[in-house]
Parts: sequence; C-alpha cells; structure tokens
Amino acid sequence: MTCVDLNADMGESFGPWKMGQDEELLSVITSANIACGMHAGDWDVMAATLQSAVTNGTGIGAHPGFPDLQGFGRRRMQISGASLGNLVAYQLGAAQAMARAAGGKVRHLKLHGALANMCAEDAALARAAYEGALRVDPEIIIMVLAGTAQQEAVQALGCSWAGEIFADRAYNDDATLVDRSLPGAVIHDPDQAAERMVRMVQAGAIITESGKHIPAAVDTICLHGDGKTALLIARAVRSALEAAGVTLKVFPGRR
Repeated sequence: MTCVDLNADMGESFGPWKMGQDEELLSVITSANIACGMHAGDWDVMAATLQSAVTNGTGIGAHPGFPDLQGFGRRRMQISGASLGNLVAYQLGAAQAMARAAGGKVRHLKLHGALANMCAEDAALARAAYEGALRVDPEIIIMVLAGTAQQEAVQALGCSWAGEIFADRAYNDDATLVDRSLPGAVIHDPDQAAERMVRMVQAGAIITESGKHIPAAVDTICLHGDGKTALLIARAVRSALEAAGVTLKVFPGRR
C-alpha cells in the first residue's frame, strides 16, 4: 500500500494582513507547518492556527525562516554556525510553547524559503540549522527537500526525518527547486500539479523539468498555502492521489 502525507505552510498572516487560506486547507492536508514569527506570522496568528490544527487532528510542525518579514523570508541572509542553530532553536521553542497552550504538540520541523534553499545546497549549513532544533527536541522529525544537501545532513546526524516533494514547483536536475524568478518555476494549473504528483508518488522519484527521474524518499507533498490557486491545487492533488489508490496519512519519520 502506498501512503503519503500532504503538508502546507500556514500561519503566515500578520496582524490585519491575511495570507493564505488556512482554514480551508486544514480540511485537505494531513500536516501543517506553522510560521514562527520571523518570516511571517505573529503570536495571535500562531495561537489561532495551532488551535485550528489541533481541532482538525492535523500533524503540527514548526516552520522557521530568516528574520525577514518584509521579504517573506525569501531573501538570502548570511547567518551560519551557532547563530543559525540558535535562530532555529528560538523559533522551535516558540512553536512548542504555543502548540502546548493549544493542547497540541510539535512533531516535525521544516525550514522556510531562502533558508531552506540555502540548506538544500549546503549540507554544513543544513546541519547547523538542524542541530539547533535537535538540541531542543532530539526526537523531532526533520522534513527535508528530498535528494538535496538537507537529506545528506539528516542522514549524517542520524535523526528522524521525512522526504518532501513539491506539488507546485518545478525541479532542476540536481533535485533543487527552479528559481522562482524563472519561467515555469511555479505551477499554477491544478490538473498539471495533480498529474505530476501521482506520477512522482508512484515512481518514488522526483521528475525534473528535463524528464529525469531522481529516486527519492517521497514521504510528504508540499501544498503551498499562499498562492491564488493553492486551495484548488491542494484539492486536485488529494483527489487524484485518492483516485490512484494512494492512502493519505501523517508521515511516521524514518532514520
């Protein structure tokens, strides 16, 4: 039986500014990655989002990023070593406290935006980030971009991890994501996104823009929550996977 998790980044609103369709997405996904106030979100948004996740029985994850509210965490910053570990630990701690207050528990961690992309290219940087999280919770499941330096880092650390692929992003031949500034990098068509996810899950591989198949740990699929077609893509992907006989459930983590 083929099983896969569906995750989405959420809790990214700030004060009166609304981002994404969190409530609607929570009826589709099985895991939620909650912004921790650095790249997006605030304490009230975190509290409300986590309460909704607990009510829906959704797996809860911390979603730390660079301290860059204006750039939504998508601008590269030079933070490394112990400071990067502290930045990740700080945000995980906030997520743990707010989840506990809502009656839930943080079970996984997923890096956001530019921080995630940089760690997908640099295993030493990824290790510094993940060591910060593991100092807070040695049992936390680290969600990684499958087939990248992020995966190399968790395997070297020997921690629990899950491999992630993206429904709405195109891939380079080294398993990294095509830069958002390039044409075709972001997929907006729900049917296209759904069809390619079924193919990747069934193949157990990332299928790149060139058609290359990269064998990968396909444990969870990211359904971004901040695009105009995000909810349509999420529903289309879930429907297509179920029609293909794929069981949707929270990932257990692997070592």
